[in-house]
Amino acid sequence: MNDDLRAQIETEAEKHALFNALKHESDADVGAIMGPLMGENPEFREHGNEIPGVAGKVIGQVNQLDTEGKRERLAEIDPELVEELDAEDEEDDRVLPDLPNADEYDQIRMRCAPNPNGPWHMGHGRMPAVIGTYKDLYDGWFLVRFDDTDPETKRPDMDAYDDILEDIDYLGFEPDEVMTASDRLEIYYDHARDLIEKGGAYTCSCSGEEFSELKNDAKPCPHRDKDVETTKAEFEDMIAGEYSSGEMVLRVKTDIEHKNPALRDWVAFRMIDTPHPREEAEEYRCWPMLDFQSGIDDHLKGITHIIRGIDLQDSAKRQRFVYDYFDWEYPEVIHWGHVQVDEYDIKMSTSTIGELIEKGELDGWDDPRAPTLQSVRRRGIRGEAITEAMVGLGTSTSNVDLAMSTVYANNRELVDDDAPRFFFVRDGVEYLLIGEHPEVAEPAVHPDHEDRGTRTIPAGEAVLIESGDIPDHGDRIWLKGLGCFQHTRDALQYTGDDISAVRDEGVDVIHWVPAEANVSVRMRTMDGDVAGRAEPDFADTDVDDIVQFERIGFVRVDSQGDDEIVTYYTHD
Repeated sequence: MNDDLRAQIETEAEKHALFNALKHESDADVGAIMGPLMGENPEFREHGNEIPGVAGKVIGQVNQLDTEGKRERLAEIDPELVEELDAEDEEDDRVLPDLPNADEYDQIRMRCAPNPNGPWHMGHGRMPAVIGTYKDLYDGWFLVRFDDTDPETKRPDMDAYDDILEDIDYLGFEPDEVMTASDRLEIYYDHARDLIEKGGAYTCSCSGEEFSELKNDAKPCPHRDKDVETTKAEFEDMIAGEYSSGEMVLRVKTDIEHKNPALRDWVAFRMIDTPHPREEAEEYRCWPMLDFQSGIDDHLKGITHIIRGIDLQDSAKRQRFVYDYFDWEYPEVIHWGHVQVDEYDIKMSTSTIGELIEKGELDGWDDPRAPTLQSVRRRGIRGEAITEAMVGLGTSTSNVDLAMSTVYANNRELVDDDAPRFFFVRDGVEYLLIGEHPEVAEPAVHPDHEDRGTRTIPAGEAVLIESGDIPDHGDRIWLKGLGCFQHTRDALQYTGDDISAVRDEGVDVIHWVPAEANVSVRMRTMDGDVAGRAEPDFADTDVDDIVQFERIGFVRVDSQGDDEIVTYYTHD
């Protein structure tokens, strides 16, 4: 290696090392820069064995600089890379990436198109969270369209229409329009008639197996070239219900030799014998497939941007055939990967959750163990916390994982400041208090807000403490608000109120409730119900209050009964 080449390698290595260190806010290393270094400088490859040694020395010098020094040096040798770093920082600060070609539209119009076959699980919340956020960012328009044109395999749940709208409201958004596809059958029929007139569709009575064999062999269906009048008449018979399920379909005429068999002459309408559960739609038997119905509605409603799962890429390709026949412009499409949510043992599937409810393994859609929006709402998690977490996932085509810890962190910021504190003891063990201890504890309602005052907890003659907090014989504990006690003779002997026992000697501070004057509480959690006792003032809380049980976590008050208060555990 000559001196000129060595100097060139040192310069390039320094540039990449500076960029890498600034981008990741850490020290650079040889392994991280070798890829871009060799990729941009193919002439270095014949010296691949020597380059790590040369680059290593440069990297060592780079890592001795502070952040400001690295930035100044990178600006000297490659100002464009500094601009790239700044652009990435701006991108990171954005809530979501820019919508493609947004400036070409007078108004951004997006739609959320749920199938109302059941209440929403957590994953469903991503779509309205992102679309609603885009609406706010662009001062756009937001449609909720219920795609309920499959009354058999994805049979609508009559309660789900309202449940889903409640979930969208819970997440913090209000649609500009709500529509139901099963109200629009005549619109779809009219567009099918126009498509037939254009020679873009034909009726087909092949069995599914027969057509599949033809399609896979790239051979045309024998009905493909029937005349328009025959197709029109047979389609009208479909609308009139003259055929049974499986006897006749209407197909969109595409390219029978298309490289993707899934796009060859796809079904636009089929017959379904099962009546729709909505009274307004129960007489219909000829139903559009989702790709046809959705494509028509997106155009008629002026949708500019569609977000859909990456597994639905073929939908856009199918719909483009219809749009080409009508000479329509297809909306911008963003495909994203699926979202998985940790912490749940139950599959995020509407049908799976429904089956568990039917079997009695879940109490309902809002059971704390269910991965549903109804469940987290009942637990006291605010919709804003979920929306923020979902938006934070972006719109990547890769599958993404939503950590519930992120939702909890968001929610903690929202509720912590307002949540009063209370003592709650699980599996309580009773201990007598002996010695001249205070008769009443007065801990703060909220440790960060002295102006909210204190709460009053009578000590009485005995207290309940959690079994895990029982000290060994002879050891001490600090009963919060009362003072220091030593475990002796199966009682707690008061030893004083010198806080140095906690600060200097490491005595544990624990919560407690009086053995007599307390409140019975059932706390519902993802792991089952927990019974316990709370301090007497907890009886004054109201349903829907969010409070913090000290050393346990936040809970939502679900019901107030004479014998028991039921709470739902939110998070720690």
